Amino acid sequence: MSPDAALGRCTFLGPSGTFTEAALRAVPGADAAELVPASSVPMALAAVRDGEADHAMVPIENSVEGGVSATLDDIASGEDLQILREELVRISFVLAGRPGVALADVRRVSTHTHAWAQVRGWMREHLPEAEYTPSGSTAAAAHALAEAARGAEPFDAAVCAPLVAEQTGLPVLARGIEDVSGAVTRFVLVGRPGPLPAMTGSDKTTLTVPLPDDHPGALREILDQFATRGINLSRIESRPTGSGLGKYFFSIDLEGHLAEERVGAAMAALHRIFPGVRFLGSYPRAEHRAVTVSRRTSDEAYRAGREWVRALRAR
Repeated sequence: MSPDAALGRCTFLGPSGTFTEAALRAVPGADAAELVPASSVPMALAAVRDGEADHAMVPIENSVEGGVSATLDDIASGEDLQILREELVRISFVLAGRPGVALADVRRVSTHTHAWAQVRGWMREHLPEAEYTPSGSTAAAAHALAEAARGAEPFDAAVCAPLVAEQTGLPVLARGIEDVSGAVTRFVLVGRPGPLPAMTGSDKTTLTVPLPDDHPGALREILDQFATRGINLSRIESRPTGSGLGKYFFSIDLEGHLAEERVGAAMAALHRIFPGVRFLGSYPRAEHRAVTVSRRTSDEAYRAGREWVRALRAR
């Protein structure tokens, strides 16, 4: 996605005040876009597939908890989608309580499952008896608490971003409750398939590779396609396909762009071995850290190899 491309109508995991919205607002042009909150990741992505939105911003990976399963599973199935860019957001949580409730009185806490995973240690130390109620997002939990009629609150406190507590007017019972300081969540901007963002030299490519049959060495067959071409993987996760026990696909991020010879060659080889491989996009890395490519796997080396073979065949 070019820096000056219009976002148009863009949906995100809502409601207002989520970390996902913060990631979306970091995208150039977001101020001029129509931002529409969605109640879940699948709903946000469905809006793009159905043509109700031009783009969607969704979480895909957390530095503490790993991949976001709702995103990984949804983009791996159904109508093709394409990742256009990524954004990184540093995560810090507060515990917001309903008015009149002290920290010692909290018995029920709600938040998103990934947020809960990042504050479990703090909860064990400070609120060991508290029960957890899952919510669609950190902001949704806070809004539900703020909007509930007095005496009908579904829980006593919510784990959310400091901004949400401020927006809802909920009192903050504790700040900085995350177990790992400096945790980061990675978000991706998703659209319908189209032209690839230009190669920058600091790029990432995302794909999924299904295993049509489980056999010894299946994972190595995948990894070999990258290793022999000097491609580093920044993330690889196995996810169930949902079609039965033992049925999995691999979700992979690699360093490089499809326009590079080595990446294209690896993708072609994977498609030959695993025809169900799904390309989900090549896009600039948020860190803008250049990828080092060895001479033997550079585009020049691939072109030289092709020319050598062409000359041999022309004898």
